[in-house]
Amino acid sequence: MKKRFMCLFAAISIVTFSCKQTPENNEVQESTDKLGKNYDELKKIDFEMLKNVLGMDGKEKDGQFKITVPQNDLNIMVDGFKIIPPMGLGSWVVFAPTSDQTMIMGDIVVTEKDLKPVQQEVIKQGLIITAIHNHFVRNEPDVMYMHIGGMGDEKELAKSVKAVFNKVTEIRGANPANADVSVVENTLDTNMIDSILGFSGTMNNGVYKLTIGRPDVDLKVYGAPVSTFLGFNTWASWQGTPENAAVAGDFTMLADEVASVIKTLIENDIEVVALHNHMVHENPRIFFLHYWGVGPAEKLAKGLKAALDEAGATSE
Repeated sequence: MKKRFMCLFAAISIVTFSCKQTPENNEVQESTDKLGKNYDELKKIDFEMLKNVLGMDGKEKDGQFKITVPQNDLNIMVDGFKIIPPMGLGSWVVFAPTSDQTMIMGDIVVTEKDLKPVQQEVIKQGLIITAIHNHFVRNEPDVMYMHIGGMGDEKELAKSVKAVFNKVTEIRGANPANADVSVVENTLDTNMIDSILGFSGTMNNGVYKLTIGRPDVDLKVYGAPVSTFLGFNTWASWQGTPENAAVAGDFTMLADEVASVIKTLIENDIEVVALHNHMVHENPRIFFLHYWGVGPAEKLAKGLKAALDEAGATSE
């Protein structure tokens, strides 16, 4: 099926630090040139203020704050499997402290109809777009994932993030999170999956998800640390039966790991459907790969394990 704006195996990286900001958003995009090099003493984030401004609760971890909006309103099918939020269909933003400012990173799920007005709202709000890419192929309707970032005053950032989520709600006519929650079939032997992969996960509405960190990599953006909580991780989401399972996920890789991970996945009959960045100005350079596999669960798990062995990985 022809996609109007999907580009497989590549991301569209849009760097907009140089764009002129509207006056009311100057505080959001403060100059990164003045950021300190030492982040041992991080500025504490006011979680209650963020909740009030955003109008939603979130998850707190290690001084960071994350909000998630499941896209329950999207009825997406891929190869006969229903894609629900735990399979990678959720928008999120994390607020993380630095020495004197707050940094945000996030991923916004957009449809073809959403894309243009939502990215216009991101720029209007003084935020930046760092990547636009797909997670799936043969999916209907088509969805893309737009990564956003920003640095500045936490209250102004929260206002900007709320405006972006409100724009999605405006376009779709309702808050995506308020639609009915779907549950998918899962009779998989999760102990078998854990045993093969060497990691364990959690079950959510029929999706078994494992999140795998990279503590071997000291990743920073503008000198600020980037953790698993900010999306720096490999993950795998499972559904289906032992004989006919589906697994979707994301690999995080250093440059020297990209070729071998891709080769290993393809040799194990797991599709590589996207290769891209999520961030800009990160150090070291990080690449992300999305994959999709359908078949016997044990075979898929062994294929993923072989690919994991090509990249450093540790469970969250």
